[in-house]
Amino acid sequence: MDKRSLEYEIAELKMDYISLQGDIEKLESTGHGDQVANAEQRLAAMEDRLAELNRQLDELGD
Repeated sequence: MDKRSLEYEIAELKMDYISLQGDIEKLESTGHGDQVANAEQRLAAMEDRLAELNRQLDELGD
């Protein structure tokens, strides 16, 4: 994957992450705790992916 593709995927993933955080807040406020746990798992997976993409981007920068 080239630098531009990595940067695009990182930006897209960050937008999805922020959106999901908002969804979690809505779910919590409406008492949908079971769905909150699933959404939090998705956030954790996104964090892992972001870390991996940033690592790859760092490697390209060297």
